[in-house]
Amino acid sequence: MAIPSEDVVERTEREHRPSPIDVHVGSRVRLRRTLLGMSQEKLGEALGLTFQQVQKYERGVNRIGASRLFDISRVLDVPIGFFFDDMPPEVGGSHGNRRFGGFQEQPDGFEDDTLHRRETLELVRAYYRITDASVRKRVFDLIKSLTPSE
Repeated sequence: MAIPSEDVVERTEREHRPSPIDVHVGSRVRLRRTLLGMSQEKLGEALGLTFQQVQKYERGVNRIGASRLFDISRVLDVPIGFFFDDMPPEVGGSHGNRRFGGFQEQPDGFEDDTLHRRETLELVRAYYRITDASVRKRVFDLIKSLTPSE
């Protein structure tokens, strides 16, 4: 039995790694699901899937097909483009899409994980639990007034 060369082993490992785009889309599914306070089980039920399948999608291990992404966007009540928002330039995001020869400058290594912090998720959940729209608007205005001006 022949021993595979390093090139073959490296190529096989690379082929089995999740695509960075699939990982990003999956993380956006997880973000939205979490913001809604929905469990993987509930999302799975709504899609006719097991929670394990949802888990694989969210980690980017399994690629989400177009029709499934459409279904997920409807269940999570977001446009399909939401799943591609904030894509890092090295993955193919709008700020550094070098595959198509764009001339736009790449940002200075700025990678913001604010949306993935527990504090942010809790704040957004609490904000949307405010049922009175006028109170919610006042809270929003208060928070904006406390931040430094641009």
